[in-house]
Amino acid sequence: MARTNRFRMAAMGALLLALPAVPAHAASKEIIQIQTQVQQLVEMVQRLQSTVDSHFGQMENLVQQSTTSVTQMSAALNAMQQKLNAQADATSGKMDTVSGQVQTMNDSVDELKTRLDKLQTQLQTLQSEMQTVQAQTAPQQPAAGTNPDGAAGQAPASAAGSMPGSAPGMAPGAAAGPSMAPPAGAAQPQAANQAPPLRDTYLGGLRDFNAGHYDAAMSEFGDVARYYPNDTLAGNAEYYLGEIAFRQHQYKDTIKYDDAVLANFSGNVKAPAAQLRKGQALVMLGERAAGMREYRALLRRYPATPEAVQARSRLNALARR
Repeated sequence: MARTNRFRMAAMGALLLALPAVPAHAASKEIIQIQTQVQQLVEMVQRLQSTVDSHFGQMENLVQQSTTSVTQMSAALNAMQQKLNAQADATSGKMDTVSGQVQTMNDSVDELKTRLDKLQTQLQTLQSEMQTVQAQTAPQQPAAGTNPDGAAGQAPASAAGSMPGSAPGMAPGAAAGPSMAPPAGAAQPQAANQAPPLRDTYLGGLRDFNAGHYDAAMSEFGDVARYYPNDTLAGNAEYYLGEIAFRQHQYKDTIKYDDAVLANFSGNVKAPAAQLRKGQALVMLGERAAGMREYRALLRRYPATPEAVQARSRLNALARR
């Protein structure tokens, strides 16, 4: 209301200033006409002010309604974002759990495969030894000129004893038995001293890893990677060395072992997990951009793996930070 009165007074003052000076001898009729015109102008200003006030009130109401709608929409978006973040975190946690279970199953399968290979090797060795024993204990054919009752058998036996390279009273075929022992076995202890057995060492590393004996496991896996660098189990050993380093928060060593897996054993079943863990190690070291690059590389190289699903989830989580 005060604003209306001020506007009205200003309008009247402007009109009065705009009026020409009235001579003293002017008729009262002209003054009345001027007063009437001023009154009409004042009424028009009042109507205009009322219209402006009405429109201004409507605009204020619309602005208030818009502000309320925006506030409600912002609250709804925030609630939805929190819900999506919670679902993403829950999904990531579930994927980590599933990945851990799958990794445990892979470890068990690897151990079973190694044990089966060891059993197969032992069976083959046992069969070879049995064949050797059977060949050595096979019954000899009677010597030529020997009678069934053995009466005339002494002369040939004496003759056989005089043969070079045969013991007296022994058939020629029997004399060759002890001399056929394979000399190659003498070199086996020397080779065993130089390099530990592959499968036994790897299985020992798996047992110590699953039992939490990380120092022993690192020594055994290190022997596998050192003495058998081209074997598939060496790639597995490098992976477990990286896993031990990651669990001990030695992230730079983790990256070193994962790089060895990706460079030398890119077709290994554990290569996707190694690249995922490398990305995690980089993020833990504060190298967020490098970790995201590893996740994207994993999506390109191994798109149809469970690790790719985890990499995509971690990329989304990092993008929201």
